[in-house]
Amino acid sequence: MRKVLFLLLVGLLAVSVITFNKHNNVEAQSVAPEMTVPNLAVRTAVTNLITPISMAFLGANDFLVLEKNTGKVQRVVNGAVQSTVLDLGVNFASERGLLGIALHPNFPSNPGVYLFWTCRSTALPANEFFPDETRCLDSNMFAADTDEILQVPLLGNRVDRFVWNGSSLTFDHNLIMLRAFQNDGAPVPPNQGDEEQPPRGNHDGGPMRFGPDGKLYIQFGDNGRRGQLQNLPCGPTANCPGPPQPDDQFGGPEPDDAHLTGVILRLNPDGTTPTDNPFFAAGAAMSNQEVGRNIQKIYAYGLRNGFGMDFDPISGDLWEQENGDDSMSELNRVEAGFNSGWVQIMGPPERIDQYKAIETSPENDPCLGTPYFGLQQLRWSPVLIADSAGEALSRLFMLPGSHYSAPEFTWKFEVAPGGIGFVRGRGLGPQYEGDLFMGGARPFLEGGHLFHFNLTGNRRKIGVDDPRLEDRVADNLCKFDITESESLLVGRNFGTVTDIVSGPNGNLFVVSIDKSSVFEIFRSK
Repeated sequence: MRKVLFLLLVGLLAVSVITFNKHNNVEAQSVAPEMTVPNLAVRTAVTNLITPISMAFLGANDFLVLEKNTGKVQRVVNGAVQSTVLDLGVNFASERGLLGIALHPNFPSNPGVYLFWTCRSTALPANEFFPDETRCLDSNMFAADTDEILQVPLLGNRVDRFVWNGSSLTFDHNLIMLRAFQNDGAPVPPNQGDEEQPPRGNHDGGPMRFGPDGKLYIQFGDNGRRGQLQNLPCGPTANCPGPPQPDDQFGGPEPDDAHLTGVILRLNPDGTTPTDNPFFAAGAAMSNQEVGRNIQKIYAYGLRNGFGMDFDPISGDLWEQENGDDSMSELNRVEAGFNSGWVQIMGPPERIDQYKAIETSPENDPCLGTPYFGLQQLRWSPVLIADSAGEALSRLFMLPGSHYSAPEFTWKFEVAPGGIGFVRGRGLGPQYEGDLFMGGARPFLEGGHLFHFNLTGNRRKIGVDDPRLEDRVADNLCKFDITESESLLVGRNFGTVTDIVSGPNGNLFVVSIDKSSVFEIFRSK
């Protein structure tokens, strides 16, 4: 019994880093954000929002902001909410809800507005382990919001195109539906290891960006799966080589519709698949057409989960942040065919011993007083992590044309990265042009930290001045500690940062979900 309680505690501690909490919100509101560098200042762009999570500019002093828990898209003009332009019926349990937004690259001549959101099912399932609805129903699109964690279809995360008419958004068509339902304590498959697992609703990702190529990039978390796209070629309970074993009660480990997770997808604006995607040919050659079609949509895989993704405005390269479990938060530059390494590797391969030691430690975190052991899902235990870099790399599930590359920056212990965004233009001063900012997803770390990164001249690496960071690893002391990140800190008290966007005026806009606000960073001198 004690083991069961311990494992449940581990799982519960891993649940949502961004779920709205009214008590914490009151505390977070009490301290205003501040910049720690003398040439930048911050002010409130809009406040009194409900769980704001992402934003997109329509024009100067005019933007849309998403409310995660209400499903509302609010239009903000000159610092005040002017109107609700859309109100979706969302399941907002844990990290679900209205999550991501992207405007068509030719907006407003092309009025497409793309939203990533979690729909709700008609009712709770008759069998708690098998939802009655497989896909989102358009008839539920405007139903009442719910936080019932099981009231979601199997494929309850969706990306849709809406049309902006100048005052409201109207539904146009769906691009894709992705896995949302998580209740891995099902009695099937038997002895798979997660029988005591509680229902969950996390690792949904949500950030979306149009790239300089005009394609839509969608960041989607692993949703708790343990299949091929999590670098377990034969599933979580099988030893390769050997016959594949199911990931969960819905099959796998192949990336069928229920197991297309832990990826960055690349789609045409109409939702079709670009023929120059890195795995297009590999998918076409597969006998399972459903799996093949999904493989064709993938730009990168092997991701755990993240809340931030953006394109370098100078090089055009894609960057994403990736949250570790208890260890090895990552900042990655993503090229076509990238395999990020999860679950076999987090952090640099040469640090695999630290990854394993932390994730298998029975000790409590000295900062939080909570245990480390476990990778949330139990059916692939951290004791199975490799003992050497070579062994870990040899285990990766490598699609034809894929490649692994180490992160550009890592924190030894999970530092809870949040939204990221590049500075576009010289509005903050020439010294910040093209630089990368990253917020935090834990408000009690410096009250919500804001980090600033320079890139090297070739734009492929993180530039550092602190000799402790020459290895591009911050050797912090425990979870949510920023030791060795002090030189990166440029702001504090931002709460939980879920999006960072450059505005038309050249300033940087920071969305804080638990401060109910969007903040504007500007040049002060």
